[in-house]
Amino acid sequence: MWAGVSSAHRRDEYLQAARLAIDPNRVELTLDLTPGIAVAERVLRTIDGDADGSISAGEARAYAEDVLHAIALDVDGTPLRVALVDSAAPAIDAMLRGEAAMRIHASAAIPRLAPGLHHLRYRHTDSGGIGVYLANVLVPASDRVIVAAQRRDVDQRELVVEYNLRGDPTSRARAGVPVGLAGALVLIANLCWRRRPREAA
Repeated sequence: MWAGVSSAHRRDEYLQAARLAIDPNRVELTLDLTPGIAVAERVLRTIDGDADGSISAGEARAYAEDVLHAIALDVDGTPLRVALVDSAAPAIDAMLRGEAAMRIHASAAIPRLAPGLHHLRYRHTDSGGIGVYLANVLVPASDRVIVAAQRRDVDQRELVVEYNLRGDPTSRARAGVPVGLAGALVLIANLCWRRRPREAA
């Protein structure tokens, strides 16, 4: 999805592309970070802390944590805690050529919400000066989540997703038990009434 955009971004920009997947109880966030050729060395100096010419798993994780500190998520105004799941960095020479992206996967739990309309807001607060941003929401995997609209600011640092949350099907089934039971009792009572001996005239 981002390959065409990544290959076309300017040499002096740091492309930071976000994809959000909304589930009823969780938001999954994927960030692809692609520095242009002119800024790649500057970015890599920040990631490669020991300057040994390679990015270790620890360095990738530390940089990912720093990036996530600039990410804010909230639902209906309630802040969500964004936690790092994993991170992966490509070979340094590929990043220096502007051909590869570092990927960060994070997740945030959503408190229990009532069925109806809700708003998820994503904000990137980084002020590094070389970043350019993309933000998009994926088609929900759960049929309980229906995305109604997406609104972005001009530079796509902020994305507001308006979505409808359907009721939990388990809860709906539970709520229907008394009705079904009542119907069964009525049927049984009707059969018993039909089979009872008629009184002599």
